[in-house]
Amino acid sequence: MGAQVISFPAAGRSVPSGGAVPQAAPGPDDARDSAPDYSLFLRHDPGGQAEMAFAVEGIDCAACIDEIEDAAEALPGVARARLNYTTHRLTVGWDADAEPRPDVVLQALAKTGYRAYPFEADRLEEIENRTSRHLLRCLAVAGFAMMNIMLLSVSVWSGNVTDITPETRDLFHWLSALIALPAAAYAGQPFFQSALRALRSRSLNMDVPISLGVLLALGVSVFETLHHGEHAYFDSAVMLLFFLLTGRYLDHAMRRKTRAEAGNLAALKAMTANRVEPDGRLVTVPAAAVKPGDEVMLRAGERAPVDGVVISGTASVDDSLVTGETLPRAVAAGETVHAGSLIHDGVLRLRTTAVGEDTFLDEIERLLDKASTARGRYIRLADRAARLYAPMVHTTALLSLVGWLLVGASVHQAVLIAVAVLIITCPCALALAVPAVQVVAAGTLMRNGVLINSGDTFERLAEIDTVAFDKTGTLTLPEPRLADEAAVPPALLAAAARLALASTHPLARAIAAAHPGAVPPEDAREVSGAGVEAQIDGVAARLGSPSFCGCENLAAAAAAEAPDASFVAVRLGDRCAVLKVRQALRPDARAVIDELRRAGKQVVLLSGDRRAAVAPVAAALGIADWWAEARPGDKIAVLESLAAKRRRVLMVGDGINDAPSLAAAHVSLSPITAADVTRAHADAVFLGEKLGPVATALHVAAKARHLMRQNLLIAVVYNLIAVPLAIAGYVTPLVAALAMSGSSVIVTVNALRARSGAMSAGARAASAAVVSSAPLGAGEVA
Repeated sequence: MGAQVISFPAAGRSVPSGGAVPQAAPGPDDARDSAPDYSLFLRHDPGGQAEMAFAVEGIDCAACIDEIEDAAEALPGVARARLNYTTHRLTVGWDADAEPRPDVVLQALAKTGYRAYPFEADRLEEIENRTSRHLLRCLAVAGFAMMNIMLLSVSVWSGNVTDITPETRDLFHWLSALIALPAAAYAGQPFFQSALRALRSRSLNMDVPISLGVLLALGVSVFETLHHGEHAYFDSAVMLLFFLLTGRYLDHAMRRKTRAEAGNLAALKAMTANRVEPDGRLVTVPAAAVKPGDEVMLRAGERAPVDGVVISGTASVDDSLVTGETLPRAVAAGETVHAGSLIHDGVLRLRTTAVGEDTFLDEIERLLDKASTARGRYIRLADRAARLYAPMVHTTALLSLVGWLLVGASVHQAVLIAVAVLIITCPCALALAVPAVQVVAAGTLMRNGVLINSGDTFERLAEIDTVAFDKTGTLTLPEPRLADEAAVPPALLAAAARLALASTHPLARAIAAAHPGAVPPEDAREVSGAGVEAQIDGVAARLGSPSFCGCENLAAAAAAEAPDASFVAVRLGDRCAVLKVRQALRPDARAVIDELRRAGKQVVLLSGDRRAAVAPVAAALGIADWWAEARPGDKIAVLESLAAKRRRVLMVGDGINDAPSLAAAHVSLSPITAADVTRAHADAVFLGEKLGPVATALHVAAKARHLMRQNLLIAVVYNLIAVPLAIAGYVTPLVAALAMSGSSVIVTVNALRARSGAMSAGARAASAAVVSSAPLGAGEVA
């Protein structure tokens, strides 16, 4: 083999990572010449349509989705624009015959008050961290100010019904003003800035009435203080900010959990490739420089940068992203290796069949993006209704002001009534109705081994009538284990365990775990693609493939008995044995499946593994509906067919190949041992070896949805009673603030009921069930 040459082509113009991206060009005629080169961020689908992802700043509520998408779709040549509220990622696609103009998209978004730039995960995470810290500081300031002002207000309230002097009352009001005004100016920034953006773009959002109510309450309070009034409303304004900031911070924190690992799919993409030149030289080039038909070399420890067919060589390959199967697969000439597959041992030469956006790994990413965007429609429907709230509040307050002026009330009295209407109709109770339950229920699930990633998980979990399980790593434990251990002679098993400690092969861990305390031999030598050999007590010993150990006949007989297992041979002198390695079912898998059926749920099994491996698991668990050898697109097709039958499906999976189906399902869970990208796109993850948390999650979600509905009913009834009273003039701003705060306290206390009754008796039994966790016997493989 010739010397290795490292060669990279010159890079084109690009926008530096984290650098500023111009928001607008000098003018429509000059934009084409002066705009930055965004070509590196563009990608093209097979139909010729260009697409680009933008990160959008300033999205404070889901109601922004329509405004941003409408602004982008109104541009010439733009075929579609889809904003993912969770990731703040706007994907814009242009018609096939249109010239992509990212700079024009940036200008249009800037005009609506939103700053955007080409999507870069690292930069977005930095901005989100800064936003989270700012919200937390605002919340702390509001909380500190609220507590101190309330102490002063209690004195005024009690003094007004006893013997407080006007001078003392004025002093307390001025002290409250000194605390409230700077605190509100700082803590109210998230709402004030959002409201200003909306007004500049000639639109309304939920933050406009909130900001108006806070400012009017502060203004009336200052007026009352200047005129020695009995009541000031500084406490109401700051308390309002505190409750609203609490809801906003919790919402932001839940969305950040989902985004935290969303970019980890890129970690599976090899950035370089070892391309074999016509003269035999091995040249390291960027993966993007490889073309279909090129030959590339793969060595142990490397990830495949392209899809290709093996020309020569043998190796053990982890292609769990395709099948979900964690056990490595032996590949040889003529077999396919997909981009992202990890080479455990051996050397392969591939002929490239697909590169870049055409690889299977990119197909998974596209399916994932598509499924995530489609799921966001539920949020959009809710927001269209919520957008009516702001104009209704403003209209109601304005009509109250005008109406009282027309009937002869003073300007002061009419303004107080209008402020009372704005405060009493504040969406605080509505804003807390769902998040409060989510937080309490999430804590309950956390104590039971379930971590929530998505804010609306509980509502969707409560609607589930069908549960779809992946097999490997979900119904089974992620790590393989040694089967039929008792059938192996102790001396051979001890030798195998010692040799396994010197091996890097994934199956070796299962063999070493079967004999704790073993010590690796000092002279162990690993033979690439074959196994490990050493001298044990002066006797030659080998562990590895049956051919390496000379046990082909034993292996053939074992394979005939159990075609579903993986085999490792061991030889000690002239003695030989074949070890079977299988994955065990989770300890309580059968109990949980039975519990789900008793709860009226349909259970199905979707696996990318072989039929011979899936059928016994389905039989052992009593699952009648199952699919084997299902690729990501096949799993999504099954989920869509179930959805067409009006089934609400919970998908439980762990492999990278499960990520698109997790995103496409009505709701999804994955074990904590799942791949990073899978966990990132699951709505929840569960801990430990047991499957019981799945049943627990469904039970807690049903109770959480019931409490959410109760809270929403409380908020609606509160408004139906309080708003007419405020309009009629029976409610002062102080009483309005107390009523608003009282409704918030009521929904919060009601939400605390989600702490009790974490799981039904049946689910508790399922979670506590102790089923043998030894590897499954013949006919029961995972």
